[in-house]
Amino acid sequence: MLKIEKNTVQETLIVPLYGRKMCAEKFPDLYADRSAKLLCESLDYDFSAQEAKKDTFFYEFGALEAAMRQLDMMWEINDYLKRHPNAAVVNLGCGLDQTGRACDNGACKIVNIDFPDIMAIREQLIPAGEREANIAADLKDHAWMDKVDGTQGAIFFAAGVFHYFKTEEVKELVLTLSERFVGGRLIFDTVGKLGLKLMMSKTLKHMGIEDIDGFFYVQNPAQALNWSEKIQVSSRGYMLGYFDMKRKGIRPAHRILAKVGDRWMKMAVNRMEF
Repeated sequence: MLKIEKNTVQETLIVPLYGRKMCAEKFPDLYADRSAKLLCESLDYDFSAQEAKKDTFFYEFGALEAAMRQLDMMWEINDYLKRHPNAAVVNLGCGLDQTGRACDNGACKIVNIDFPDIMAIREQLIPAGEREANIAADLKDHAWMDKVDGTQGAIFFAAGVFHYFKTEEVKELVLTLSERFVGGRLIFDTVGKLGLKLMMSKTLKHMGIEDIDGFFYVQNPAQALNWSEKIQVSSRGYMLGYFDMKRKGIRPAHRILAKVGDRWMKMAVNRMEF
């Protein structure tokens, strides 16, 4: 079993992973992810803190957030693969996420990208399969793009990643992708300024960051993401834009909070067509 120490970069992989595991157990009519359960069982990590909170309202909602985001990404990937079955499916900042495999149509190419220390853990737990490549790289160093074959289409997706970027860094990445992968698609989630403060302040403070103003948040995607006339931008609500969440076990109050997230915290999933 692979040991994950407390208060390390590797520990940041645990929160979304455990959230997906818990959501699959609590809300199986909405979400299925057997891989998350198997991965949690393969780690030497004390999950007691997560177990103690797993039945609380807000922890359940946090798990739903992780699950809804992955379901949204999967919807977009599957939609793109209908027209580009041999495309590259590129997970930006993959961690231990296996969305690419969940959307595998038997013909696409799966590419996972993350920092070298994160990728070292992934390689131990999830070795690259057939038609799959794991790339150890910093997303801000665009050299990794040379390793992505987009000749038959490419869909890039970033789940919970761009919150840690500065706005100009996201813009530069987007514009570079749009020039190099014409006909491709980029999917990523955003929150507004209030959402960034509420959701990310604790995490950013652990990183020694006090001021969030330079970090990437979006109040109005149609205006804020209008970076090039060559890029078509559209967005949907993060929690309720793709699925209504009316499933067994999901409380009405969860749906109310989901509406608050989408409307007031500006939680959104954005699509860019190049």
